[in-house]
Amino acid sequence: MDVVNPYFRSSDYADILTESGVRVLGPNFANSNLDTPSLPAAIGDAITDGECVILDVGGDDAGATALGVYNRQLLQSDPDVMYVINRYRSQTTAPEEAVEILREIEKMARIKATCIANNSHLKGLTTEETVTGSLEFADKVSELTGLPIRFNTAPAGVVPLNKIPLLYQIGVQVKAPWEQAGN
Repeated sequence: MDVVNPYFRSSDYADILTESGVRVLGPNFANSNLDTPSLPAAIGDAITDGECVILDVGGDDAGATALGVYNRQLLQSDPDVMYVINRYRSQTTAPEEAVEILREIEKMARIKATCIANNSHLKGLTTEETVTGSLEFADKVSELTGLPIRFNTAPAGVVPLNKIPLLYQIGVQVKAPWEQAGN
């Protein structure tokens, strides 16, 4: 699911995702000038049909409202609801803030998170210290919520695989327009 975001929309990269075997189900007005988060019925159908569906609703209760539309289908599918945290995001600099936002998201989406993904980063400025400095934060969010940490992320090559538990190294495939300048 691709909820309209002025900085990054999966629909803008449907070709890249399709080449990787991902079917992109975007807003009805994706790739247009309309900033309307209207969602196609195909998303609900994919959930009902048992497809592996990834729904990125952003990091606040506004995006979670869209997720609430699929509440009935999701509850029937036994979903794995991953709460992605970033210690360096301005609204979640303290574990208690991250928990508060999670509770708002759960309320609006009418569904509970099942685990945490620690995706703490500073985009291109991410260092080993950026990642290791987020582990205590993630542990505290886990403790406060009772949710297990599924994995920690780091850009490929920034942190040795054996240095951080449950490390998932990622490669950046898409950059925001202002990050591409001069590249």
